[in-house]
Amino acid sequence: MRELVPGGNLPLPDVALSLQVPGPFDLSVLITGDSGKVAGDGDFVFYNQRSAPGARLHAGGAGIDPRRLRAGASRVTVAISPADPGTALGRLPVPTLTVTGEGVGVLARFTPARPTHETVLLLAEIYRRGAAWKLRALGQGYADGLAGVARDFGVAVTEEATAPPASLPVPLPPPAAPASGTEAGFAALVRAERLRAGLPPVAMESRLSAAARAHAAVMAGQRRLSSESPDGISVFQRITAGGYRYLRIEQQLVSGPRTPGEFMDYCLTAEATRGPLYDAALSDAGIAHAVDARSGGFYWTALWARPFTADGLLRTTAEVLALTNAARAAAGLRPLAGDARLAAAAQAHSTDMAERAFYAHTSPEGSAPWDRAAAAGSGHRSIGENIACGQRTPREVVQGWMDSPGHRANILKADFTHLGIGFAGGGPAGTYWTQLFGRS
Repeated sequence: MRELVPGGNLPLPDVALSLQVPGPFDLSVLITGDSGKVAGDGDFVFYNQRSAPGARLHAGGAGIDPRRLRAGASRVTVAISPADPGTALGRLPVPTLTVTGEGVGVLARFTPARPTHETVLLLAEIYRRGAAWKLRALGQGYADGLAGVARDFGVAVTEEATAPPASLPVPLPPPAAPASGTEAGFAALVRAERLRAGLPPVAMESRLSAAARAHAAVMAGQRRLSSESPDGISVFQRITAGGYRYLRIEQQLVSGPRTPGEFMDYCLTAEATRGPLYDAALSDAGIAHAVDARSGGFYWTALWARPFTADGLLRTTAEVLALTNAARAAAGLRPLAGDARLAAAAQAHSTDMAERAFYAHTSPEGSAPWDRAAAAGSGHRSIGENIACGQRTPREVVQGWMDSPGHRANILKADFTHLGIGFAGGGPAGTYWTQLFGRS
């Protein structure tokens, strides 16, 4: 079983799935094709329409069988809203999604950050990649209700509000401010808030803003929040393709605010959304928004980063080693020594996963961990490897490994004597980590 973080994904077995979200929530399912739009109202499974081919709601969750979805379906998005429409999500317990495979047990769990003013939360999506299916954690909020989500996915929604008289023109939404105006307005607000909190300022980084503009435009075109475009390109891949390298990255994908000031209000609403704003380690930022001309909806992408430096990479990998050894010490085991050859092999594998957008112990050419260790000149008698993707910090990735029995077994294996760490940013998940263990 794997604990997912926003943007994290994992392959799914070819079985029927059960999705459970206990608590005072209504669960909804939207079935779409590659366009990100439903084929008809029958693709929206919710409390008034509880089933569709391959999807059925049940108490506290839903059953999804990707093999039985309608022809052309390539994505299933799972959303929750309060069972009591008058209650804000932020006043309810934080939801936890558990995904179970028929005959194989629990596959993954995902607990998003606590919602604030959002009225709907996109929890996860099940999507087809080639001939296989994968699960991705989302945790993206909507402020305009389930009807707004449905509209963004192409469902025809009838509102009870009175339409304007035919003789009067329907007012158009205000045009989006130029990117430079958005950046300048947001930069001034961030500068003032961080100064008030005694923190150093952030620099508005043009390459981050360029990636934010491109991604915001994609979301407005899809009329939904997503970390990937329909062609599978993630916002992280846009960042690295623009020539920006990072050691830390945080993204905020938001719909609703119409000005930099309203976006700042969103940032200040809760501990989770305030995190990047008040994180002194994040020194660069980029922000942009795009407007969906059909609905007038505003879609924002904000990126916060700690830029890559060689010294910063050494500190990051050293922290992973220190945290790993702290876990071993707590179990009464001797510490692992850092190993330059294992580190070189681990770094090469993390970089390869990020650059070629795969996540596996075996490379596309068939290279295994022990092959990579030997190619780097390692003479260790036995080799073990942990990999992870999506985690943003050394503490987060080591905790994730310790929470997984198989990864924990490698960390606490008494026979291992040496360790190399690799980290790379980019790819669909944003971060890729490798631990390569060796025994003298």
